[in-house]
Amino acid sequence: MEEIKVDEKEALACCGSSQFAKQMALASPFPSVDHAISVAKDIWFDKVDVIGWLEAFAAHPQIGESPSSHTKSAQWSKGEQSTALATATDSGLQELSDWNARYRQKFGHVFLICASGRSAAEILGELKNRYSNRPIYELEIASQEQMKITELRLRKLFSAKTKADSTGSQYSTAVASKAEKRVGIIGQHLTAPLEGFPAKAPQVQARTRPPITTHVLDVSRGSPAAGIEVHLEMWKSSQPRPSFGGTDIGGWVLEGCSTTDRDGRSGQLMSIVDALCPGVYRISFNTGKYNPGGFFPYVSIVFEIKDTQKFEHFHVPLLLSPFSFSTYRGC
Repeated sequence: MEEIKVDEKEALACCGSSQFAKQMALASPFPSVDHAISVAKDIWFDKVDVIGWLEAFAAHPQIGESPSSHTKSAQWSKGEQSTALATATDSGLQELSDWNARYRQKFGHVFLICASGRSAAEILGELKNRYSNRPIYELEIASQEQMKITELRLRKLFSAKTKADSTGSQYSTAVASKAEKRVGIIGQHLTAPLEGFPAKAPQVQARTRPPITTHVLDVSRGSPAAGIEVHLEMWKSSQPRPSFGGTDIGGWVLEGCSTTDRDGRSGQLMSIVDALCPGVYRISFNTGKYNPGGFFPYVSIVFEIKDTQKFEHFHVPLLLSPFSFSTYRGC
């Protein structure tokens, strides 16, 4: 398959951030849609700032409204909301509109959710649940939803481009031998191995960032937390894993350390490897130095990566205040 080029206008239709669109165009062409999505995630989460995020959010119509179809982005939005619009009653649409207005007033941007395949009732329920979030936490959730939408649209874009290339080349391939033509057609459409031939191992796209990353948000101030020391360790001991209530002295081995920047993101904590070594990891934050009067002298988060997950990305953020913290697994 030939590499697919994505220009700035096409990237902007996938994600309404001009920063994102410029970076994607510079990174183009891409050997596959999976590689393009990997690059897109790196750009969105590690290179686009909060202003760029808000610009992308603003490009979306309010959930429950039927946008015009003048642009490719608007056409995609209409399709993504089709299930919600088809399942909504007049009273349901009115309630959705009222809650959208309340959400915008509190958070300053539209309620963002990957609406594809979701009913109006599902979306309204999610809106109500997320309304109670703190603004800095909700910003993070909205950025994750935007990435889901971007991925969906990139797949649509690549599918359309692949079909166009296939149609444009049909006359040139006609002059090839019948055997070559058959191989070309089968190669484009088969997803299962041919009978009598061994299955081909799936290709893994090269990473563009370390497999484990983090950032820290200070939810008490509503801003990224800069200057926090971060350590990443892996459990390497005769015991397969650290035990609850047991001693773990000498079992943890340092993978890397860094300090969060002004965007709250840490630097590189480990090497960029395609296959992450499965096992138990611990990421620790020197919160006592950042918040001397706080309740936590430090925060450590322990998590396990399975062998089946070694090609995935693990983003483990910390949402911190002087007297509470939370975390989750992002992508």
